[in-house]
Amino acid sequence: MTSQAPLTYDQAGVNYDLIDPLKITAQRAAAATASHLAGHGFSEVKASRGESAYVVDVGPFYIASIVECLGTKTLVADEMAKLTGKSFFAGIAQDTIAMAVNDLITVGATPLVVQAYWAAGGSDWFGDAQRAQALVAGWKAACDTCQVAWGGGETPALAGIVEDGRIDLAASCTGLINPKERLSVGDKLGAGDAIVLLASSGIHANGLSLARKLAERLPQGYLTEIEPGVTYGEALLAPTALYSPVTEALWKAGIAPHYCANITGHGWRKLLRHPSALTYRIHTVPPKTAVLDFIQKQAGQDDREAYSTLNMGAGFAIFVKAEDAERTAQISRDCGIEAWVAGKVEAGEKQLLIEPLNIRFSEDDLALR
Repeated sequence: MTSQAPLTYDQAGVNYDLIDPLKITAQRAAAATASHLAGHGFSEVKASRGESAYVVDVGPFYIASIVECLGTKTLVADEMAKLTGKSFFAGIAQDTIAMAVNDLITVGATPLVVQAYWAAGGSDWFGDAQRAQALVAGWKAACDTCQVAWGGGETPALAGIVEDGRIDLAASCTGLINPKERLSVGDKLGAGDAIVLLASSGIHANGLSLARKLAERLPQGYLTEIEPGVTYGEALLAPTALYSPVTEALWKAGIAPHYCANITGHGWRKLLRHPSALTYRIHTVPPKTAVLDFIQKQAGQDDREAYSTLNMGAGFAIFVKAEDAERTAQISRDCGIEAWVAGKVEAGEKQLLIEPLNIRFSEDDLALR
């Protein structure tokens, strides 16, 4: 454990208590626009408001859509490029697509089209052929993994808005929920359901502000070894896991999740995302990835702080009927992603109980609606 003062996400410049109220205000304004869909003969799925993707009923099927920004992980890639001479932007491309695709699939959608938004601080960014080509190659490879079409995108040079030499990456994704029975917005979620947790590949793209702040404390910075032959910077840049192959395989196997949660911002508190008053009891905690264990120890975070901020080894949660739990975990493993039947849903007050760590999160710990 570090002897320095503990480092929190707040101190790294990210305060969800300030961000979340704006989100709630925006959601309320956005909800008032849903009536416009009626003019086109369509309607919204109201239960998707406040979920990770928005769903529209177009008659024979549903359309889901999402837009997501990568965040500050590119800054780590830039610093590691200076230190090692290597480009990490193929992985950064996968991270960006994962931000959108992993959100889209929570509502039961099959990803169909991805659009790119690459906003650079100046035209010179695109002149670095190695970096630019790595971004393109990584973007296509992630699209191939998710079986989505790359429809197009926007590549503005925004000097004065984006810092010179930097790039802001985002992706939007549109998908289909077809047949309609695949819709997963929690209406079937209830007591007795099992909670299956899917392994993360590392920090993913959440918590990077904290991770970058921590690098300033380390004598060797990003080149600090966290395990033999693996530096802190390399571990941070492990690409985010893509979970759509798992959700597609589940449907083909006849398993329809009752709910899904992408464990990103707010860490494990995301397991409380659905508005229902239910208790989520975790009896099995997946092992932490090496980089997350390192961050927790070096930042001096207790378990409650760490699990409220980072994915801590679990990047995605799937809530299924108890009889489907073991098969769900095995299907994920068959797709190359480790999984655990980690807990169950119970009747009771809205709370998350991580029993092995003696952690409790209540509905007051997550305000997204």
